[in-house]
Amino acid sequence: MAAGGGTKAIVAALVANAGIAVAKFVGFAITGSSSMLAEGVHSVADTSNQALLLVGQKTAARKPTESHPFGYGRDRYFYSFVVALLLFTLGSAFALYEGIHKLEAPEGLTSPLVAVGILVVAILLESWSFHTAIQESKKIKGDATWWQFIRNAKTPELPVVLLEDLGALVGLVLALGGVGMTVLTGDPIWDAIGTLCIGVLLGVIAITLIIETKSLLIGEGANPDVLAVIVDELSTATVDHVIHIRTQYIGPDELLVAAKIALLPNLTVAEVAQAINDAEARVRAKVPEARLMYLEPDLDHAAKAKAKA
Repeated sequence: MAAGGGTKAIVAALVANAGIAVAKFVGFAITGSSSMLAEGVHSVADTSNQALLLVGQKTAARKPTESHPFGYGRDRYFYSFVVALLLFTLGSAFALYEGIHKLEAPEGLTSPLVAVGILVVAILLESWSFHTAIQESKKIKGDATWWQFIRNAKTPELPVVLLEDLGALVGLVLALGGVGMTVLTGDPIWDAIGTLCIGVLLGVIAITLIIETKSLLIGEGANPDVLAVIVDELSTATVDHVIHIRTQYIGPDELLVAAKIALLPNLTVAEVAQAINDAEARVRAKVPEARLMYLEPDLDHAAKAKAKA
């Protein structure tokens, strides 16, 4: 789950949301629908978010420097975190504000069929974007469930785009429901209720993304199954066992591995060096993202003392 940036999915979402945002604002100007306005702001936020994800991918590709010897891989985590914050502030907070405002001062809709037509077209475009994100995610999701993928993926962009597109689709359905109920009942309060539902939906998605990207930003280690593979590959005829190990993703495609390994006694310096090189090669063959490895050879004195006791 560590590889792949989902650039195709990001670009598809950016193109779809940019076009949808323009259409929604035109629809709001014609109809006065608060649901349409909330969805327009939502699409602007999504478009900005996709642009930020692309910026994060570009800045993360910079070469290591003296001040950043491990590179800039975490830029992708940072920009994904900013995206989550923007979704919460521009999307959720604005929709909640607009919904409350319309509840206090309901306004009727004009030309509601225009809003319905725009929302239907928007649903089709968002469905295309969502389908693209799903197809790109399947390449690295493996056997994990979608929730496990969102929780455990070390590549931040695809989970962000997936949840954004899902939220956009559900939000469009809510907006369509609000406009439709307003037309059927003649009561504009339904449009306000639809707007409030959109705000709550975006808030839930934004909080989920904030929690997950924050965890990546401050540093996550390898998943238990990946860690088990690393430990297994470190153990050889000359490496008795792993005394302790620490791992951390310093970027979506780069895992730092630091371990103290117990070597057999009486090895020459050349044999120790060869044992370490062989261990690193085996780990990288099974876990390609383990690009940075620091192995400290030692004798497990604690285990020997315990055995004597």
